[in-house]
Amino acid sequence: MATEQRMVLYEYPFSERVRTLLRLEDVFEKLGYFCAQEHPYCHHTALLTLFEILEVTARADLKSDLLQELERHKQALTALRNNPQVAEDALDHVLREIEQAQRALNATPGKAGQHLRDNEWLTSIRSRAGIPGGTCEFDLPSYHAWLMGDVAQRNADLQQWVRPLSQYVSGTSIVLKMLRETSHRSSQVAGQGQFQQMLQGRTYAMLQVRVAADLAAVPEISANKYMLWIRFTAADRDVKPRPVERDIPFELSLCSF
Repeated sequence: MATEQRMVLYEYPFSERVRTLLRLEDVFEKLGYFCAQEHPYCHHTALLTLFEILEVTARADLKSDLLQELERHKQALTALRNNPQVAEDALDHVLREIEQAQRALNATPGKAGQHLRDNEWLTSIRSRAGIPGGTCEFDLPSYHAWLMGDVAQRNADLQQWVRPLSQYVSGTSIVLKMLRETSHRSSQVAGQGQFQQMLQGRTYAMLQVRVAADLAAVPEISANKYMLWIRFTAADRDVKPRPVERDIPFELSLCSF
């Protein structure tokens, strides 16, 4: 029996808003993993990931952006009611998820992560975290004591700091899920490692490239509303990526809001 090829997914955002959401999705997933562990090093990494979230959310009005996207999806889906080609139960379920996410975001005061910015102890750690080795026990003895303390207490503290961000996790997940579900996938071949496609001025939010892992080819992507370019390079960790000079089959998906 033939085994299914393992595909590697690469996603490229067309807008700064989608770029921010993809970054947040990535750090939220890492945060969930490290919070679920028990080793002090994992909880240290969880805090560093929290600080990354603060950096990302500081550059955009995440709450407003998510509410706008959720409302736009809600309006588009509501217009599908009474459409015989749409399952009403599934439609109602998605609309309920969107409305729950909207209520949770609207009930959240202030900016994303403001409770973390207001915590002086966390702020002192954050200020040292940007210095290589700056969180050693002789720099931050109270932080060292926390890391060496009771696991259950560390878990409780982490949950207290993470919980107010849960509505942002939910909103981000819904918006990106609905975006990905708009994708139109096609099989393509990059001749001699190069691929171009005209986009005819149509607006897309994100593109996806799936390539077999055993091809050891990494896509370098650039795009605008008129054209996209994909150049595959060798995945051999050289200082300077080497162009692939063979045909590379891949799957291309274009996602639009």
